[in-house]
Amino acid sequence: MARFGGLFHWGIGSMPQGSFSAQVEAWVAQSKTRMTAVMRESAQRVISDMQTPEGAGGRMPIDTGFMRASLQATLGTPASGTLKPPLEGAVQAFDAGQVALVIAGAELGDTIYATYGAAYARRLEYGFVGQDSLGRTYNQAGKAFVRSAAQKWGQIVGEVTGELKARLGQS
Repeated sequence: MARFGGLFHWGIGSMPQGSFSAQVEAWVAQSKTRMTAVMRESAQRVISDMQTPEGAGGRMPIDTGFMRASLQATLGTPASGTLKPPLEGAVQAFDAGQVALVIAGAELGDTIYATYGAAYARRLEYGFVGQDSLGRTYNQAGKAFVRSAAQKWGQIVGEVTGELKARLGQS
C-alpha cells in the first residue's frame, strides 16, 4: 500500500497475485446463482398467480379443472396443439411437478413458456362474442388470468429479490 499526501492509495498491484481475479470470479458466480434463483422463483410465482382460482382470490375460472390442468411449461418453444377434455363431468387436477421441473432447468436468458392446451383457454383469457366453429354462441368477457399475472412480473421480481436479500442479511 502506498501513501500519498496523507491519503492511502490502494492499487491492484498491492494484492497477492491471482486473488483479485479469484474474488471477481467468485462474486460473478455468486451473482449469477442469485439472479438465477430470483428468475426461477419469480417465474414459479407468476405461473402460480395465473393458476389461482377465482374462488381463492385469483382470476382463473374453474369448472371441471381441465383448463387449469392443461397447463404445460416448456423452454424455448411454446407447447403446441390442443388437448381434448376428458369425459363429461370428470374433474381434473393440476400437477405442478412438470412446471416445476421445467423452471428448475431454466437458465438466465431462457424463455419459459406456460401454455394452456385447452382449446377454450384463449376464449376465457380474452373473452369472445359471437359464434364459434361448432355453432355455439358466446357473449363472454375475458378473465385475463394470464395477462394480469404477467403484468406483475416486475413486482414479483422485486418481492423475491427483497426476500433473498433478507435471507442473506443484506439491506
